[in-house]
Amino acid sequence: MATTTLYSIPIPNQKNTKYSLPLSSLSPRTSPFLSLRLSSGAPPPSAAAAVTAGAVIEADRQTTTSSTPSKSLPFRVGHGFDLHRLEPGYPLIIGGIDIPFEKGCEAHSDGDVLLHCVVDAILGALGLPDIGQIFPDNDPKWKGAASSVFVKEAVRLMHEAGYELGNLDATLILQRPKLSPHKEAIRANLSSLLGADPSVVNLKAKTHEKVDSLGENRSIAAHTVVLLMKK
Repeated sequence: MATTTLYSIPIPNQKNTKYSLPLSSLSPRTSPFLSLRLSSGAPPPSAAAAVTAGAVIEADRQTTTSSTPSKSLPFRVGHGFDLHRLEPGYPLIIGGIDIPFEKGCEAHSDGDVLLHCVVDAILGALGLPDIGQIFPDNDPKWKGAASSVFVKEAVRLMHEAGYELGNLDATLILQRPKLSPHKEAIRANLSSLLGADPSVVNLKAKTHEKVDSLGENRSIAAHTVVLLMKK
């Protein structure tokens, strides 16, 4: 018998209203699409009801199956990539740390390029849909959302599937500002969000030698590779 996993996400200021995300057991062998429905019959919330920093996702699992990957392996590897345009008037948030700069990432959420690619790396290792499918950028709930919300959900799914972080290696690519003064703070915060020892979390920063949008300081990008180990 087919089963469906529902993620019920409470919307601030919307009494008794939940959005349910059926994830169809979250296996690459099943439907890759996520649908969004209003279970209470109330109208969709406005942007004013957006998730803010510190919001959490309530997982309401209404199924007898879990999001365990279809094949149990001793370890799994995932890669994540993200890029955002840099524009004046936005905060520059990297790894949950506010970096002083005249430009920031233009994005639907807080535009944290590092945390976004970390989430995609974990989801990819588990064979799950990417961050854009689970947290779509056209959904007003995620307008201005803190990317730590996405990381916490990815970590929850990782543990639910029976895995823990073996190690993580991330590379940030930006021409300016220099990240040397902020690297340890970023690394410490990322380790805390992942629930991992800092010794297994590595962070590197590179310029793009003034080539293309990255080198011209018009964008910022990040790559992340994760190794997940079976508990």
